Amino acid sequence: MNTLFQYVPGNSLIHRMNPVAKLFLTVVICAAAFITDRLWFLAGLLAVDLLIGLIAGVAQRTWHIFRGLLKIAGFLFLLQVLLIRRGTPVLWIITDEGLLTAGKVVLRLVVVCIPLALVLAVTRITDLTNALVQVLHVPYPYAFTLSTAIRFIPQFLEEMSGIMEAQTARGVAFDKAKGLKKFSMILPLCAPLLISSVRRTDLTAAAAEARGFRLRTRTSGYKQYPFTAIDYGALAFCMLLLAAAIAL
Repeated sequence: MNTLFQYVPGNSLIHRMNPVAKLFLTVVICAAAFITDRLWFLAGLLAVDLLIGLIAGVAQRTWHIFRGLLKIAGFLFLLQVLLIRRGTPVLWIITDEGLLTAGKVVLRLVVVCIPLALVLAVTRITDLTNALVQVLHVPYPYAFTLSTAIRFIPQFLEEMSGIMEAQTARGVAFDKAKGLKKFSMILPLCAPLLISSVRRTDLTAAAAEARGFRLRTRTSGYKQYPFTAIDYGALAFCMLLLAAAIAL
């Protein structure tokens, strides 16, 4: 699970894009998914997500994300189908409008989550932070907070896994518990995870202060992030995609 947030080195078109352009592409895809109400357009956005993963050379990572989302999507699809009673009945209490709405909800979930995960797979966190500060003039403390939160996600998952393994060695059978029972067994583990998180936060804050965190400005970074033809092409594609979503 924590490998989903790790950077995958490469030299593809997506890797060479400006981090701001990649972030803008992700935001536009997510916005288009919520703006449009056409099922076929949402399916097209899903195809765009999969194509981006293929071009970036992270097809296996994309498929892993897609397969993980299918479990949540299946539950949401079933929930929407059973709760929505409007429309013409198709089978028992299932209606045509319920099926259509459930399909839109599921596609929106998958379309939104895949690019958010892919942008982390093809972008170094440091490049994303520096590009936000240099190109978008985001104050460095805010950009640092965002990057630190993203960087800590896999570390927290690893610590949680370590705590569960330690409890399993003490006889707690997490693998045999299901549903709410497993949730009730995991809930008490949040206390040691919270304590270790606070300790890690204090150490990170002290290290940042020792390195002159408050002295960092927009011009402190040595690496430049100019826009190239690939970035302008991606921005043009974003404008077309957003205009199509609004028009439809």
